[in-house]
Amino acid sequence: MAVIPMRAQPDERSEQISQVLFGESFEILEWKESWAQIITAHDGYKGWIGRLQFVMLGHMAYQQLQQEPPRLTYRAITQAWKIRDNSVLYLPAGSSLSFLNGTTCVIEKEKFEILGQIGQNESIDLVAKSFINTPYMWGGRTHFGIDCSGFTQVVFKLKGTQLKRDASLQAGQGIPVKSLSEAFIGDLAFFANAEDKVTHVGMLLNREHIIHASGKVKIDLMDEKGIYSEEQQRYTHKLHSIRRII
Repeated sequence: MAVIPMRAQPDERSEQISQVLFGESFEILEWKESWAQIITAHDGYKGWIGRLQFVMLGHMAYQQLQQEPPRLTYRAITQAWKIRDNSVLYLPAGSSLSFLNGTTCVIEKEKFEILGQIGQNESIDLVAKSFINTPYMWGGRTHFGIDCSGFTQVVFKLKGTQLKRDASLQAGQGIPVKSLSEAFIGDLAFFANAEDKVTHVGMLLNREHIIHASGKVKIDLMDEKGIYSEEQQRYTHKLHSIRRII
Protein backbone atom coordinates (compact mmCIF):
# COMPACT_ATOMS: atom_id res chain seq x y z
CA MET A 1 0.00 0.00 0.00
CA ALA A 2 1.26 3.49 -0.82
CA VAL A 3 -0.75 5.12 2.00
CA ILE A 4 -2.53 3.40 4.88
CA PRO A 5 -5.20 5.24 6.89
CA MET A 6 -4.53 5.07 10.63
CA ARG A 7 -7.77 5.16 12.58
CA ALA A 8 -8.66 5.98 16.17
CA GLN A 9 -10.61 2.73 16.58
CA PRO A 10 -10.64 -0.63 14.74
CA ASP A 11 -13.52 0.38 12.50
CA GLU A 12 -13.67 1.66 8.92
CA ARG A 13 -16.07 4.38 10.10
CA SER A 14 -13.66 5.60 12.79
CA GLU A 15 -11.89 8.90 12.18
CA GLN A 16 -8.54 8.95 10.40
CA ILE A 17 -5.99 10.27 12.89
CA SER A 18 -2.90 9.87 10.69
CA GLN A 19 -1.49 7.93 7.76
CA VAL A 20 1.33 5.43 7.34
CA LEU A 21 3.33 6.14 4.20
CA PHE A 22 5.00 3.48 2.05
CA GLY A 23 8.03 1.96 3.77
CA GLU A 24 7.42 3.44 7.22
CA SER A 25 7.89 0.90 9.99
CA PHE A 26 5.90 0.25 13.15
CA GLU A 27 5.41 -2.25 15.94
CA ILE A 28 2.17 -4.17 16.47
CA LEU A 29 0.65 -3.75 19.91
CA GLU A 30 -2.58 -5.71 19.56
CA TRP A 31 -4.61 -7.75 17.07
CA LYS A 32 -8.38 -7.39 16.87
CA GLU A 33 -10.21 -9.31 14.14
CA SER A 34 -9.15 -7.68 10.84
CA TRP A 35 -7.25 -4.85 12.56
CA ALA A 36 -3.85 -4.26 14.12
CA GLN A 37 -3.10 -1.59 16.69
CA ILE A 38 0.33 -0.15 15.95
CA ILE A 39 2.86 2.35 17.24
CA THR A 40 4.92 4.02 14.53
CA ALA A 41 8.71 3.92 14.79
CA HIS A 42 9.30 7.48 13.56
CA ASP A 43 6.95 9.39 15.88
CA GLY A 44 5.54 6.94 18.43
CA TYR A 45 1.95 7.51 17.29
CA LYS A 46 -0.69 4.88 18.09
CA GLY A 47 -3.65 3.87 15.96
CA TRP A 48 -5.37 1.06 14.09
CA ILE A 49 -4.72 -0.14 10.53
CA GLY A 50 -6.16 -2.97 8.46
CA ARG A 51 -4.13 -6.16 8.89
CA LEU A 52 -4.20 -6.87 5.13
CA GLN A 53 -2.58 -3.52 4.30
CA PHE A 54 1.00 -4.29 5.32
CA VAL A 55 3.67 -6.99 5.31
CA MET A 56 5.40 -8.34 8.40
CA LEU A 57 9.14 -7.91 8.89
CA GLY A 58 11.42 -10.18 10.84
CA HIS A 59 13.05 -8.84 14.00
CA MET A 60 16.48 -8.46 12.37
CA ALA A 61 15.08 -6.59 9.37
CA TYR A 62 13.14 -4.25 11.66
CA GLN A 63 16.24 -3.53 13.74
CA GLN A 64 18.23 -2.84 10.57
CA LEU A 65 15.66 -0.23 9.54
CA GLN A 66 16.02 1.59 12.85
CA GLN A 67 19.82 1.66 12.54
CA GLU A 68 19.98 2.61 8.87
CA PRO A 69 17.35 5.25 7.99
CA PRO A 70 16.10 4.66 4.44
CA ARG A 71 16.22 7.12 1.56
CA LEU A 72 13.04 9.05 0.84
CA THR A 73 10.92 10.05 -2.12
CA TYR A 74 10.66 13.82 -2.63
CA ARG A 75 8.29 14.35 -5.54
CA ALA A 76 4.55 14.68 -4.94
CA ILE A 77 4.28 11.36 -6.78
CA THR A 78 6.98 8.75 -7.42
CA GLN A 79 6.15 5.60 -9.37
CA ALA A 80 7.11 2.24 -7.92
CA TRP A 81 6.81 -0.67 -10.36
CA LYS A 82 5.87 -3.88 -8.55
CA ILE A 83 7.94 -6.41 -10.44
CA ARG A 84 5.89 -9.51 -9.51
CA ASP A 85 2.69 -8.46 -11.29
CA ASN A 86 3.76 -5.38 -13.32
CA SER A 87 1.45 -3.12 -11.29
CA VAL A 88 2.36 0.42 -10.24
CA LEU A 89 2.16 2.10 -6.85
CA TYR A 90 2.09 5.90 -6.74
CA LEU A 91 4.19 6.85 -3.73
CA PRO A 92 3.65 10.19 -1.95
CA ALA A 93 6.50 12.46 -0.90
CA GLY A 94 8.17 11.21 2.26
CA SER A 95 7.82 7.51 1.44
CA SER A 96 10.67 5.42 2.82
CA LEU A 97 12.61 3.29 0.35
CA SER A 98 13.65 0.52 2.68
CA PHE A 99 16.37 -1.93 1.64
CA LEU A 100 17.12 0.06 -1.52
CA ASN A 101 19.73 -1.38 -3.87
CA GLY A 102 20.30 0.96 -6.78
CA THR A 103 16.76 1.69 -7.90
CA THR A 104 15.26 -1.57 -6.58
CA CYS A 105 13.44 -1.54 -3.26
CA VAL A 106 12.95 -4.94 -1.61
CA ILE A 107 10.42 -5.43 1.20
CA GLU A 108 10.39 -9.06 2.29
CA LYS A 109 9.55 -10.98 -0.93
CA GLU A 110 8.23 -8.00 -2.87
CA LYS A 111 10.49 -6.07 -5.25
CA PHE A 112 9.74 -2.56 -6.48
CA GLU A 113 11.60 -0.69 -9.21
CA ILE A 114 11.62 3.00 -8.33
CA LEU A 115 11.08 5.24 -11.36
CA GLY A 116 12.33 8.82 -11.11
CA GLN A 117 14.63 10.93 -8.98
CA ILE A 118 15.04 9.94 -5.34
CA GLY A 119 17.31 12.53 -3.74
CA GLN A 120 16.92 16.31 -3.62
CA ASN A 121 18.63 19.36 -2.16
CA GLU A 122 15.88 21.98 -2.10
CA SER A 123 15.70 24.51 0.72
CA ILE A 124 13.04 24.02 3.38
CA ASP A 125 10.90 26.90 2.08
CA LEU A 126 10.77 25.37 -1.41
CA VAL A 127 9.88 21.98 0.05
CA ALA A 128 7.05 23.60 2.01
CA LYS A 129 5.82 25.61 -0.99
CA SER A 130 5.53 22.42 -3.06
CA PHE A 131 2.45 21.66 -0.92
CA ILE A 132 0.65 24.94 -1.71
CA ASN A 133 -3.05 24.37 -2.53
CA THR A 134 -3.00 20.86 -1.05
CA PRO A 135 -6.49 20.45 0.46
CA TYR A 136 -6.87 20.16 4.22
CA MET A 137 -7.60 16.60 5.38
CA TRP A 138 -7.75 15.58 9.04
CA GLY A 139 -4.99 13.03 9.60
CA GLY A 140 -3.51 13.54 6.12
CA ARG A 141 0.22 13.52 5.32
CA THR A 142 0.38 13.76 1.51
CA HIS A 143 -0.09 16.20 -1.39
CA PHE A 144 -3.58 14.76 -1.83
CA GLY A 145 -4.70 15.91 1.61
CA ILE A 146 -2.89 17.08 4.73
CA ASP A 147 -3.52 18.61 8.14
CA CYS A 148 -1.48 21.34 9.85
CA SER A 149 0.85 19.12 11.87
CA GLY A 150 1.04 16.49 9.11
CA PHE A 151 2.27 19.27 6.83
CA THR A 152 5.06 20.42 9.15
CA GLN A 153 5.98 16.83 9.97
CA VAL A 154 6.40 15.77 6.35
CA VAL A 155 8.26 18.95 5.37
CA PHE A 156 10.78 18.44 8.16
CA LYS A 157 11.04 14.71 7.41
CA LEU A 158 12.08 15.60 3.87
CA LYS A 159 14.85 17.74 5.36
CA GLY A 160 16.06 14.96 7.67
CA THR A 161 14.36 15.99 10.93
CA GLN A 162 11.68 13.97 12.69
CA LEU A 163 8.78 15.82 14.29
CA LYS A 164 6.07 14.34 16.45
CA ARG A 165 2.60 13.96 14.96
CA ASP A 166 0.34 16.53 16.66
CA ALA A 167 0.80 20.30 16.94
CA SER A 168 0.61 20.13 20.74
CA LEU A 169 3.46 17.59 20.75
CA GLN A 170 5.59 19.49 18.24
CA ALA A 171 5.26 22.55 20.50
CA GLY A 172 7.52 20.77 22.99
CA GLN A 173 10.34 20.17 20.48
CA GLY A 174 13.28 22.36 19.60
CA ILE A 175 14.12 25.56 21.47
CA PRO A 176 11.93 28.60 22.18
CA VAL A 177 12.20 31.81 20.15
CA LYS A 178 11.39 34.81 22.34
CA SER A 179 9.60 36.90 19.74
CA LEU A 180 8.70 37.09 16.08
CA SER A 181 11.41 39.73 15.61
CA GLU A 182 14.01 37.04 16.40
CA ALA A 183 12.50 34.35 14.17
CA PHE A 184 14.20 32.73 11.17
CA ILE A 185 12.88 30.94 8.10
CA GLY A 186 11.86 27.41 9.05
CA ASP A 187 10.87 28.23 12.63
CA LEU A 188 7.54 26.77 13.69
CA ALA A 189 4.79 29.01 15.02
CA PHE A 190 2.09 27.53 17.27
CA PHE A 191 -1.39 28.85 17.85
CA ALA A 192 -3.84 28.36 20.71
CA ASN A 193 -7.58 28.27 21.26
CA ALA A 194 -9.51 30.19 23.91
CA GLU A 195 -8.30 27.78 26.60
CA ASP A 196 -4.67 28.46 25.57
CA LYS A 197 -4.30 24.92 24.22
CA VAL A 198 -2.11 24.52 21.13
CA THR A 199 -4.34 23.50 18.23
CA HIS A 200 -2.50 24.73 15.13
CA VAL A 201 1.02 24.97 13.69
CA GLY A 202 2.65 26.53 10.65
CA MET A 203 6.15 27.29 9.36
CA LEU A 204 7.53 30.81 9.09
CA LEU A 205 8.83 31.89 5.69
CA ASN A 206 10.03 35.19 7.16
CA ARG A 207 8.91 37.51 9.96
CA GLU A 208 5.79 38.57 8.06
CA HIS A 209 4.57 35.42 6.32
CA ILE A 210 3.65 31.90 7.37
CA ILE A 211 2.81 28.79 5.35
CA HIS A 212 0.27 26.48 6.97
CA ALA A 213 -2.59 24.07 6.30
CA SER A 214 -5.95 25.69 7.02
CA GLY A 215 -8.62 24.84 4.47
CA LYS A 216 -5.66 24.24 2.18
CA VAL A 217 -1.92 24.81 2.36
CA LYS A 218 -1.44 28.55 1.85
CA ILE A 219 0.67 31.56 2.76
CA ASP A 220 -0.81 34.16 5.11
CA LEU A 221 0.37 37.29 6.89
CA MET A 222 1.83 36.93 10.36
CA ASP A 223 2.48 39.31 13.27
CA GLU A 224 2.82 39.16 17.06
CA LYS A 225 -0.95 38.68 17.44
CA GLY A 226 -1.13 35.72 15.10
CA ILE A 227 -2.18 34.83 11.55
CA TYR A 228 -4.05 37.48 9.58
CA SER A 229 -6.04 36.35 6.55
CA GLU A 230 -6.30 39.00 3.84
CA GLU A 231 -8.99 36.92 2.20
CA GLN A 232 -11.16 36.94 5.34
CA GLN A 233 -9.97 40.36 6.54
CA ARG A 234 -9.46 39.12 10.09
CA TYR A 235 -7.12 37.28 12.44
CA THR A 236 -7.78 33.56 12.21
CA HIS A 237 -5.25 32.11 14.69
CA LYS A 238 -3.86 33.48 17.99
CA LEU A 239 -0.08 33.17 18.39
CA HIS A 240 0.99 30.95 21.29
CA SER A 241 4.74 30.39 20.80
CA ILE A 242 7.57 29.99 18.29
CA ARG A 243 10.07 27.13 18.30
CA ARG A 244 13.31 26.59 16.41
CA ILE A 245 13.73 22.97 15.30
CA ILE A 246 16.76 23.18 12.99
